[in-house]
Amino acid sequence: MHVCLILFPGFPMLALSLVREVLRLANAGAGQQLFSLCIRTVSGAAVPDRDGTPVPGELPDWHGAQGFDLVLLCAGEAPLAALPMGLRAFLLRAEAAGATLGGLDTGGTILARLGFLDGRESVLPDSARDDLPDIIQGIALSPAPFALDRQRLTTAGGLAAADALLAWIARVQDPALAAATAEAMAQGRVREAGRCQRMAITADPLLERMQSIMAARIEAPIAVERVASELGLSPKQLRLRCRKGLNRTPAQVYLDLRLARAEHLVTGTALSVSEIAKAAGFASPSAFTRSYHARFGAPPRRPRTTGQRHPAGEPAATRH
Repeated sequence: MHVCLILFPGFPMLALSLVREVLRLANAGAGQQLFSLCIRTVSGAAVPDRDGTPVPGELPDWHGAQGFDLVLLCAGEAPLAALPMGLRAFLLRAEAAGATLGGLDTGGTILARLGFLDGRESVLPDSARDDLPDIIQGIALSPAPFALDRQRLTTAGGLAAADALLAWIARVQDPALAAATAEAMAQGRVREAGRCQRMAITADPLLERMQSIMAARIEAPIAVERVASELGLSPKQLRLRCRKGLNRTPAQVYLDLRLARAEHLVTGTALSVSEIAKAAGFASPSAFTRSYHARFGAPPRRPRTTGQRHPAGEPAATRH
């Protein structure tokens, strides 16, 4: 699958780095070149990032839109300052060929201005309210870090670009690959066997897929009802199947996976409790601390200072 990243002046270099790293790790985890990345610039010439570092584009024109599966716009603090005549036509051709259109950071403002987000759930920066007061009324604004709605992918800034791209991979390619890639992002390497080794063991392939869907959406958890829908089941059917296969409810399995991610970050990184709470999908540091203490019998700061891990290195998601 082919990804096109279009850079605008003042774009965040972090977003470019995250896109490159997610696709690299996904290819490594799959053991083959599943994804390619083409970098264009809005002008065809090199454009500077937020710090002034110039980045060249690989293609100088607006041809080839039909060859991409995902087209991402990545912009800076003035996203509407220079919109070329050929951009909207390029996006229309890409959309007609089946591509998902996305905006990283303020790139979503450009999609909104060009009319591509009407009626879609979208994540837009606060500045869009001032830049597009009329247009924004027709968009379903989301407070989440990213939104993936009917071939539209929009994100907030920072690390949300990685989570959004992982969600796209889970949808168009393989939830298990997305989960393994997410785990590789945390570990700094791709795990063997191409899957997230923190998932609970089950002989039911549907429950493996359920855990993969959940693991790909740790930082921004989705409702269990939506998980069931993606599996083609009703919430009741999923709950019964999960009880039978894992002796857990889907919500309990989801919490297991989130706490497993948190345990890894507590014991293996220098992130603050609030940063870990956000990375594990908790609404607040206090809610995270309560859940962590209830599961592991100690506050999240304690393992970091003592250097102790849980017994026998047992994956937290399998301890009930």
